[in-house]
Amino acid sequence: MEGSRYLRLGVNVDHVATLRNARGGVFPDPVRAAHLAIEAGADGITAHLREDRRHIRDEDMARLKREILKPLNFEMAATDDMVAIALDTRPHACCLVPEKRSERTTEGGLDVIGGHDHLKIVTTELGKAGVRVSLFIEPSLEAVQASRSIGAPVIELHTGAWCDALAHHQSERAAREFARINTVVTLASGQGLECHAGHGLDFATAKTVASLPEIAELNIGHFLIGEAVFTGLKAAIAKMRAAMDEGRALATGSRTHV
Repeated sequence: MEGSRYLRLGVNVDHVATLRNARGGVFPDPVRAAHLAIEAGADGITAHLREDRRHIRDEDMARLKREILKPLNFEMAATDDMVAIALDTRPHACCLVPEKRSERTTEGGLDVIGGHDHLKIVTTELGKAGVRVSLFIEPSLEAVQASRSIGAPVIELHTGAWCDALAHHQSERAAREFARINTVVTLASGQGLECHAGHGLDFATAKTVASLPEIAELNIGHFLIGEAVFTGLKAAIAKMRAAMDEGRALATGSRTHV
């Protein structure tokens, strides 16, 4: 792949809805945030409709699909209920993620090995409806092989362990985690899978991971919404876009090591 290939940014608006739901009512509006994100340079919008509706609601998904002019990425658990909603909504893409009621946020990748047969059924059903499916996985060779067998055209690598190691100044662990990501994107891309990445990314880590030329898209939410409190959403997204572009420019040279 060309190192200079454009790197897409998907902005997750879940936590605008989290803030709204803290008080009830309709403000702040995650759909308004999606429009602002697109104006600021986002290439798509991501939203996770959870079983407990803790942030995004059904009506938010319907409005996002109806109103935004960029691709909508519907994050969801691979349940019958969510599949039915996805088939009714018909987003551009669905990212299948693990989900537990007790977790604060998604705590790792899908069990694509143990859940292989079920995930293959869901992936096939959504694919037949014209929805592009991605699987949110740990950066492991086994998970890549299982994802390929399931038939998903896209994988999204969970970058949380790497970001956590950097946040806690654990340099050796961070180097190991980044090496896993580096190895996996090379393998996956060579096998025809499109590679995305997300979870825990900030300006610095987005710049670093952007230097891997095989990665086609980053999906970032919580950090950007947090930054927006201080700088505004448009400014936060513009700064993220600049960091990603700077990192992608490095992809024309040697591969990054952390």
